[in-house]
Amino acid sequence: MMVRDWKLPRKGSCRCGELTFAVTAEPAVTAACHCRGCQKMASSAYSLTMMVPEEGFGVTSGNPLLGGLKGPDVQHYFCPSCLTWVFSKPQRVKGFVNLRSPMLDDTSDIAPFIETWTSTKFGFAGTGAPRSFPEFPGPDDFGPLLKAFAEWEG
Repeated sequence: MMVRDWKLPRKGSCRCGELTFAVTAEPAVTAACHCRGCQKMASSAYSLTMMVPEEGFGVTSGNPLLGGLKGPDVQHYFCPSCLTWVFSKPQRVKGFVNLRSPMLDDTSDIAPFIETWTSTKFGFAGTGAPRSFPEFPGPDDFGPLLKAFAEWEG
């Protein structure tokens, strides 16, 4: 089996470039989320994300602004200038940052491995993700999913 080259470190930014970041660790998984919250925050049919270990993600310039739906489950961070949604910190999965993968400078080899909340998916919104879940995967699903993602050559 060949190990995937994630071309680390990777860099990225918000729409205006004021908020920049670097990724220095391989993602645990890539995903498309079709939940109504992501649809509304992304102004799209779904949001795209890379779940990166928290120690492998860092803001390199700018000061992210906490926004979106504020609560104990997840914290969403935006550029204070252009208000682009850049990353989230889910509290149910501690130790990870969910980076909006379209914010990377190079997105040529990023595709979603899983899609979540397909129960609220727009009929036209295909992602090509090989694994789908009607809601968010359960805790018992994560171990096998992370292993399958590590072996995926997508």
